[in-house]
Amino acid sequence: MLAKANRIVTASDYRRLVRTGRKARSPLALAYGSRSGPDAPLRVGVIVARSVGNAVVRNRVRRRVKAVSWSLAQEVRGLDVVLRALPTSAAADFASIDREVRRLVRVLEERA
Repeated sequence: MLAKANRIVTASDYRRLVRTGRKARSPLALAYGSRSGPDAPLRVGVIVARSVGNAVVRNRVRRRVKAVSWSLAQEVRGLDVVLRALPTSAAADFASIDREVRRLVRVLEERA
């Protein structure tokens, strides 16, 4: 589980990042991100819509994305990221989700 310092929790932060953040896309997810500060921790928010699947599937996708984010929190600093899972992520295995989320965060880190 992500520490509170590594989570995006307010609706206004989600809205700000989705509307004004840099975008990156993969077959499994969309990512929106912006710089928060050089010493700030990585903060991650996850959006998994009903189009991904039923509650069991959505929660599985959310847990997998958060697990990858937890490991990224030690590597990346100064970035706020919102990850929106796409319906194709429902059938993806953990390794695919891990690879794509890491790639999206790296792309946002370069762009922001």
